[in-house]
Amino acid sequence: MDVFRDVLLWASTNRTLADRLPRMPFVRATVQRFMPGETPDDALEAAATLAERGVSAAFTHLGENVADERQATAVTEHYLGLLDRIAERRLDAEISVKLTHLGLDLAPSVALGNVRRLAAGATDRRTRVWLDMEASGYVDATLEAYRALVADHPDSGICLQAYLHRTPQDVANLLPLHPSIRFVKGAYREPAEVALQGKARIAAAYHRLALEVATRGDGAGRLVLGTHDVELVRKVDAELRQRGIGRDAFEIEMLFGIRTADQVALAAEGFRVRSLIAYGPHWYPWFMRRLAERPANVLFALRNLLARRA
Repeated sequence: MDVFRDVLLWASTNRTLADRLPRMPFVRATVQRFMPGETPDDALEAAATLAERGVSAAFTHLGENVADERQATAVTEHYLGLLDRIAERRLDAEISVKLTHLGLDLAPSVALGNVRRLAAGATDRRTRVWLDMEASGYVDATLEAYRALVADHPDSGICLQAYLHRTPQDVANLLPLHPSIRFVKGAYREPAEVALQGKARIAAAYHRLALEVATRGDGAGRLVLGTHDVELVRKVDAELRQRGIGRDAFEIEMLFGIRTADQVALAAEGFRVRSLIAYGPHWYPWFMRRLAERPANVLFALRNLLARRA
């Protein structure tokens, strides 16, 4: 499946495929597994349904690498409107944003200004903003923005990718800030000199990082386990319990539409569980990375294709 992963990650950045594949009916049908629709209404309705089953929500409006400052401003205004609607519906929900969607490619100051507006809006509405982590070339800029943001909005969080060789040092550098960290394994195509290769090595790195942050002992910040690897979650939970640390020390976050039954079951067991709900028309690169994350996602897409050709 490593070959499938490499091909899919390559495809996620290919402009020709990005133009053609989203037009194909079987592709549009497959993506519906991973997102409830393209509009905020779709996302909010999905969150309300999950809330009835004990699962909280986080929202991300899909898009990245905007090339116009007016577009970055429009994305910011969109999120501010979404924050209003979250508050109106009294949902336990947060927003998770990509800095390139807010203008990072234009200038770091543009993205920082926009994300500060979002953090202020989130604070006013008693929720928070998370900074997504993008490909390795954006790590330094994202960390710099987070350091600036957390100085004024300490509840803000950042996503870190366990497979990057640099992540343990990034964690050590951030810990004095009492950060909220969401760990993911990593979904971008990175070379061996930049990132760990192989599922076992990445899972082991994730496990070490999660335990380090969960046992930091300062009582500040939040730890979020962003993974569909239920076995890994249970391993972390068991080891923390052995150290006298309960399930309120971390939260589990999974993508909407993936392992939904597990999300509900884990919530019923007393875990804090949040579903990341993606929406919007610019879903192609995000969707290809989701397929690359798990072999089961690839098989699902292939079954969908074969069924439609039959």
